[in-house]
Amino acid sequence: MHIADLGDVQLHYRVDGDPDGAPVVFANSLGTDLRLWDAVLPLLPAGLKLIRYDLRGHGLSSEPPAPYSMGALIRDAEQLLDFLDIRDCMFVGLSIGGMIAQGLAVKRLDQIRALVLSNTAAKIGTADMWKQRVQAVNQNGIEPLADAIMDRWFARGFRASPDITLWRNMLVQQSAAGYAGCCSAIAGTDFYTPTSGLRLPTLGIAGSEDGATPPDLVRETIDLIPGSSFSLIRKAGHLPCVEQPAEYAALLSRFLDETGHIAKDT
Repeated sequence: MHIADLGDVQLHYRVDGDPDGAPVVFANSLGTDLRLWDAVLPLLPAGLKLIRYDLRGHGLSSEPPAPYSMGALIRDAEQLLDFLDIRDCMFVGLSIGGMIAQGLAVKRLDQIRALVLSNTAAKIGTADMWKQRVQAVNQNGIEPLADAIMDRWFARGFRASPDITLWRNMLVQQSAAGYAGCCSAIAGTDFYTPTSGLRLPTLGIAGSEDGATPPDLVRETIDLIPGSSFSLIRKAGHLPCVEQPAEYAALLSRFLDETGHIAKDT
């Protein structure tokens, strides 16, 4: 475990794989921490430098005063990559992490050479919806919302398994203020115009049973970027890297190969 002191925020991050390898950076969804990627990373090809981190107000990162702006979350990622001297990475962002990915690619194309936009969109929900979520969390915490969130996160089969408890616990143990702060960032974000200006290799991933960012919403955003590709993972909800890690890792591995991000003999 490591902490990057970026001034107004201290981000918990972890680096796995080859320290001299081609960098792949992972950004989490709202209400999770960097363990979101635990099942996928061991299935990826050798020779990669795998970087993941906790969003501000999540996991073991610090919790600056909320609310947060999307600009602040993008700046966190930008400063972390500068701190780690990362350039030309493949950036994998899921949900709010995918919004961060879009904003960072617009701002710092030197840092990102390829994008994976997973279960995300240029705009997610409505400002009023997120403001109501913020108000509910500030008043009563995350617990009252947890079961409904599990329904959006996971397909029916996974919700019937004992493992659902792990993810429900991860959600409710997040900081309520940090969670609400990131909800505020989503509320104010509409990236349709800037994302439509992106010109870099992009893979979109959706889950067939995603109740938060349905496949058509994901595809609509991916189609903004010329030359992008889209893949649908069946029997998966909002977190397909948890429910279908082998298929998720296979999609990432193929994209790594197609973009030349890793030598073909590794």
